[in-house]
Amino acid sequence: MKNKNLYSFLSGGAVASLGGLVGLGGAEFRLPILVGFFAFATLNAVIINKVVSLAVVVFSLFFRSHTIGFDEILPHSLIIVNILIGSLAGAYYGANYACNMKQEVLNKTILVLLIVLAMSMLFGHSYLIAGKPLFESDVLLFVAGVFAGFLIGIIAAVLGVAGGEFIIPTLILLFGLDPKLAGSISLCISLPTMLMAFFRYSKSDQFQQIIKDKSFLLFMIGGSFVGACIGSMLLKYVNSSYIAFILGVILLISAWKVFKYK
Repeated sequence: MKNKNLYSFLSGGAVASLGGLVGLGGAEFRLPILVGFFAFATLNAVIINKVVSLAVVVFSLFFRSHTIGFDEILPHSLIIVNILIGSLAGAYYGANYACNMKQEVLNKTILVLLIVLAMSMLFGHSYLIAGKPLFESDVLLFVAGVFAGFLIGIIAAVLGVAGGEFIIPTLILLFGLDPKLAGSISLCISLPTMLMAFFRYSKSDQFQQIIKDKSFLLFMIGGSFVGACIGSMLLKYVNSSYIAFILGVILLISAWKVFKYK
């Protein structure tokens, strides 16, 4: 493909800009583009998505630290550890599962997960408000946190995403956290979880193939950084609920077209 690096930068920027308008990193939109437009094999696309998402999360964590400081996050360290116990195990299991399954099965799995994400965007999260923890029992709350973390880790690893779309609702519904605070805490959970999946993927043959094309990765990461900044600046000028609905429809259609017949 001619001008592959240029398209990498532009697509990375466009995806991150749109994702930024609805508070997402955009990785769920990046995956169909990597497979459908750039014609990467599915597992290769997942690994590329994971590498780019990892860079975006590091950037976002630094950026959000100016809005909500780490001094506000530290009191909730036990919640972070609670979910991480499950998500780290889930991330390794999910990445290992993705590396060993047939591409046809991986495509169907990704299709189902992207449809779930699209539906969550279509219906929105406006119903999520801070409140009390879901369970009064600390033991029950801990077990639920580990189980939720395990599922989140698997999904994030298989899709190559940060998992904030699932972590944030979990923090609000299960632990009763404020949505804004949950957004920052989710990044603290996403980073170690993604590193675990990255560790497993780095041992695969596909990773060795991808790492040879460093320029493609760097251009997409650079575009994602620029796009994330643009998206955050435009956020105050758009109605994020309408944008989320439109993007949900786009994700639903693109996921079906790309992965249904692969």
